[in-house]
Amino acid sequence: MSMDTQHQKSYNVLVIGDACTDIYQYGVCDRLSPEAPVPILKRSREERKRGMALNVAQNLRSFGVDVKVDCNKESIKKVRIIDERAGSHLLRIDIEPEIEPLDESRYTMEALVSFDAVIISDYNKGYVTCEKAALIIETMNILDIPIFVDSKKADLRCFQGCVIKINDKEFDRVKYFPDKTSVIVTMGKDGARLGDEVFPAVKTEMYDVCGAGDTFLASLAYKFLETQGNLEKAIKFANKCAAINVQHLGTYALTAEDVNGICV
Repeated sequence: MSMDTQHQKSYNVLVIGDACTDIYQYGVCDRLSPEAPVPILKRSREERKRGMALNVAQNLRSFGVDVKVDCNKESIKKVRIIDERAGSHLLRIDIEPEIEPLDESRYTMEALVSFDAVIISDYNKGYVTCEKAALIIETMNILDIPIFVDSKKADLRCFQGCVIKINDKEFDRVKYFPDKTSVIVTMGKDGARLGDEVFPAVKTEMYDVCGAGDTFLASLAYKFLETQGNLEKAIKFANKCAAINVQHLGTYALTAEDVNGICV
């Protein structure tokens, strides 16, 4: 059965987090520099895509979700140098200015009550601080609004009562987890784990994992709402969506055609 987003209930989701511009510089490397033993890229084209929290939001919109985004105003850029013939990354350059943290005072009960869910996409660039996140989450927990978090912090205690999605490498680096919190560990080709239960990944040809976590997070939150809180079904669905993502080179947001082709 395919899913027609035009006939789904519309949800209102708030996405808070770090945002960037993903820049892809494509070209051909056919010789080494005479100045150093490094390849010379003859650039042919450039692509720019919305990354991090903005990619989460774009994936949500593919499900017909109404999205409000709260992210940094400063311009974070990730520049990837790619050999077009091999499709391989030669170099990544990160441009990260100092980030002004979010203003938590705007998130009163009156401001939050209209949202069906909140997603915190925390790449630990400075926009989401533990202190400010804890204040917002406290209010959302009172309102019983589900909160989904993907964070690169080593101390996750501020995300009390949230559904935390984290990849296996980041999981190993975490020093503190909050109590009474669902933690989903994504494991690439091995699927995802919730407690002792493993949800196998969809077997597919993998080109690039860039942005796969964003797709997983967005589809997890969407399916959780659609199934009225069934986290197991949401994980299985998110695995299917992530399998579509990794078939594309670079940051990729699901399209309506992708969504309609997923069996539910």
